[in-house]
Amino acid sequence: MRYEKGHKDLTRQRIIDVASGQFRAHGVAAAGLAGIMTEAGLTNGAFYAHFSSKEDLVRAVLCSALNRREQTLRAAAERENGLEALIRDYLSPRHRDDPGGGCPTAAMVAEIARHPKQTRDAFTGKIGAFIELIAAQIGEGSPPARRKTAIAVYGMMVGTLQLARAVNDKSLSDEILAGGVNAALMLAGAQ
Repeated sequence: MRYEKGHKDLTRQRIIDVASGQFRAHGVAAAGLAGIMTEAGLTNGAFYAHFSSKEDLVRAVLCSALNRREQTLRAAAERENGLEALIRDYLSPRHRDDPGGGCPTAAMVAEIARHPKQTRDAFTGKIGAFIELIAAQIGEGSPPARRKTAIAVYGMMVGTLQLARAVNDKSLSDEILAGGVNAALMLAGAQ
């Protein structure tokens, strides 16, 4: 059976999208290939026509999800109050409540640290782009000083989101988000 042009690319992207949601919502280790392929509407055997291993899929998911997150951050940064919009969007209840569709860094960072170098290299490259995006929004200081501040702001944002997701008290979670917004804005000199 012949498929129309682009079918393989669309199928590959469907697998990446399903795996991305599962990895972020449940963790890489908890998401099995059989469940990913079933949700994608494909057989287990079809997996190897697109990926050489689960680790290959993890790298593809990271690159895809981090590219999408970068687009979201860029769109927020392009608003009138760029850096503040970026921080508020990231540390919002909507983002907190959607780990399967949210930032892969906050959802997967602890697991990524235990993955092979090639996967961590892909992650590192994208994180560098996020840091540069934030640094470009910081108005004062030398480029190295803005970069240091951007690293601290991004680290604070990721940690705040993780902590807000981890607690089971919604009021406390909301306080954590609000505190993170205020601290990140002060650190970045945007408040």
